[in-house]
Amino acid sequence: MKIIKVKDKIEGSQKAFEIMTESMANGSKVFGLATGSTPTELYKNFRESDVDFSNMISINLDEYVGLDENDEQSYRTFMKQQLFGEKPFKMSYVPNGKASDLEEEAKRYDAIIQEHPIDIQILGLGTNGHIGFNEPGTPFESTTHVVQLTNSTIQANKRFFEKEEDVPTTAVSMGIDSIFGAKEILLMAWGEDKAPAVKAMIEGEINEDMPASILQKHNDVVVIIDEAAASLL
Repeated sequence: MKIIKVKDKIEGSQKAFEIMTESMANGSKVFGLATGSTPTELYKNFRESDVDFSNMISINLDEYVGLDENDEQSYRTFMKQQLFGEKPFKMSYVPNGKASDLEEEAKRYDAIIQEHPIDIQILGLGTNGHIGFNEPGTPFESTTHVVQLTNSTIQANKRFFEKEEDVPTTAVSMGIDSIFGAKEILLMAWGEDKAPAVKAMIEGEINEDMPASILQKHNDVVVIIDEAAASLL
């Protein structure tokens, strides 16, 4: 696990951009993408660049259950606004949160990942240590599955919704084993509220109560953290 400490998310996102473009130059064509506030500056860097994704494939980590892909709070819409609208990929996959059979949707998504192994996976880090929507207690061997979101995750996401009761309580998420299968993993964390999770992920015991701790065992992980997120190391 390589740790890169930066001043702030602007510097960190630029470093992430450089790592990703280098990975592309080395042949990477399938990108695992994340949503939320952490990668927005990275996506801005891509929007403002001359990088061409038209022969690339993207596979997103997760999607809320119950939201249509055109809902303004869906992760499909988020990705259109942040990246796909200006930098379209050859194919972009996001779980279908409106699927009538969510278990079948999870199996379908696993098949997509198996068909298109991820070259480089972008991750944020939840304050409780989640990666994707894999909450504490998720088995390390999990593949794509339906997740009951914890209260801390719902609280963290409510700022994106008009009312707290509008925040979905379930999601479809790549599993930890799905994420771990990526050839390269690039995790970013910004802000003091992420510092306890960063410390536990890097220095703590590997256990399912801290989902991100499994990344200690991956052979190609880069963690980019700003000064505030690194404050407890």
